[in-house]
Amino acid sequence: MSDSVSGCTRTRTSLSEAEVEALVRGICFKTGPPRRLGVEVEWLVHELRAPQLPVAPERLEAAYAALRTVPLKSALTVEPGGQLELSSLPAASLTEVITTVSADLDAVRAVLRESGLALVGLGQDPWHEPRRFLREPRYDAMEACLDRTGPAGRSMMCTSASVQVCLDAGHEEPGPLGLVRRWWLAHHLGAVLVAAFANSPLAGNRPTGWLSTRQLTWTRIGAGRAGGPRLDTDPRGAWARHVLDSPVMCIRRDGGPWDVPEGLTFRDWIRTGAPRPPTREDLDYHVTTLFPPVRPRGHLELRMIDAQPGDDGWIVPLAVTAALFDDPEAAETAYRAVKPLTERTLGLPAPHNPLWLDAARGGLADAELREVAVTCFTTALDALPRLGAGPEVIEAVSAYLDRYVVLGRCPADDLLDRQLGADGRAHGKDFRS
Repeated sequence: MSDSVSGCTRTRTSLSEAEVEALVRGICFKTGPPRRLGVEVEWLVHELRAPQLPVAPERLEAAYAALRTVPLKSALTVEPGGQLELSSLPAASLTEVITTVSADLDAVRAVLRESGLALVGLGQDPWHEPRRFLREPRYDAMEACLDRTGPAGRSMMCTSASVQVCLDAGHEEPGPLGLVRRWWLAHHLGAVLVAAFANSPLAGNRPTGWLSTRQLTWTRIGAGRAGGPRLDTDPRGAWARHVLDSPVMCIRRDGGPWDVPEGLTFRDWIRTGAPRPPTREDLDYHVTTLFPPVRPRGHLELRMIDAQPGDDGWIVPLAVTAALFDDPEAAETAYRAVKPLTERTLGLPAPHNPLWLDAARGGLADAELREVAVTCFTTALDALPRLGAGPEVIEAVSAYLDRYVVLGRCPADDLLDRQLGADGRAHGKDFRS
């Protein structure tokens, strides 16, 4: 959500549909041997000693001003609701990503601690209603657009957080590390990652009936904004059509509020040329307003994982995902493990299909998802030494496998257990039965 915006004042040249297809094909998928890895970690920012109390905007502003003076290797951005995001630079190894981001997070936490604030790893804020911190034309337009589909948009903007893993698109040629296979795998393994790392079962301090309420929120925003394309053997063509046929969120202006058209696709905008013909800058911006669970940005951005508990909880989904995509043997095993799940999608794009909905609702209580997850985590454990992972990372993945995956649990179950203990009522009973 925090993508930079090209300036609106440069010379504009209108685009044709053919030019858009060519640009999307060339820019969104850059193929080659998988060599780079990245991660984007989002965090809720709460009061250090009383996280259920809202943080005054003035305190956030002061803390973030202090953070801007801290030298970091990762890019630090602020989300609309005041969440913080650290985005690593592309790295040559899993170890490099973990080392760099961990050091940056230590520095960020130290500054926030001085202000009495803390980073909290939850997929959805369990206490607070959506409240926008950033007041910018982009987010004014986004809010107006998303309000048309209900309250989910504001929740996504202001109360959600995730771990996003960024992977190279892969080889042009077929095989376990090929583009077509990795694109397919991301959309099916993605449901397993939703289930295994679900960590957002509460809203308004009550269970929602979903282990990943964050994923439910994305689903409710709508297929045009937060859905993926249909899968076929040509990811470039499928994504280019999706970009053209997705609704335009807004039309930027050099001054004043941005226009928020209703029902206008980018293809329609090209054909009508109204209120002005779209430009290359408009296309670049339009792509940043699409939020599918797998977003191609030259690399593949996997966006379906809830933010994780603990200071280092984000390392486990990063390590597991990297192992299953970048180790050829592990990638082949993961592909075979998730292939039977295809039938449960009914041929519908993610995340608006039964497989993804089951993963978000029930997590690994789903026997088939649990079986696939056990296979994938075990496979990742075997592959991590080949990726050069250190013993602490391997131990963390092993512990997660034993504590959660083998037992058909996820961090959301811990939150529900604590909720039950706090108020003495079996909130989660119907949902888990």
